[in-house]
Amino acid sequence: MSQQPVGEKDEKSDEKSNEKEMEKQEEKSPEEKSWEEKYHRDPLGSIIWALILIWVGVVFLLTNLGLLDDLLHFTLLIPGLGILDKFIGAWPVILIGMGVLLLIEVLVRLLVPAYRRPVTGTLILAVVFIGLGLGDLVNWNLLWPLILIVLGLSFLLRGLFRPK
Repeated sequence: MSQQPVGEKDEKSDEKSNEKEMEKQEEKSPEEKSWEEKYHRDPLGSIIWALILIWVGVVFLLTNLGLLDDLLHFTLLIPGLGILDKFIGAWPVILIGMGVLLLIEVLVRLLVPAYRRPVTGTLILAVVFIGLGLGDLVNWNLLWPLILIVLGLSFLLRGLFRPK
């Protein structure tokens, strides 16, 4: 029985595993390769989430310095309701900012062909963040039925005008 040094066995097993990986890559269609490369080289999601983290840090810093309270306390004169005195805290500002940044990501993905990807989930998350951030400032009793009507109309129009 011949004994090979341990280093040679490791090199042979590494070569075999490299060959198997190359065969797997060759088996994939060009569309699959380009799809994986596109997702792998897409920095947009990382950039947006980094900007969200920076946004949260800036809002908390402004809150701790006492500057956010002065910026966000406002008084509105609404006809029929009189004076509405509202204060928006840090969390609504954070949520609205996150929603806006995610909407920017959606717009970039729709407008720039190099970054095209499905955006439905991101769009829904952006709307949820903005809705949570707006909270008491929006009359949800009127808004929710309008959202349902718009969704229903979009489904109806998509079904009617879908190419056959």
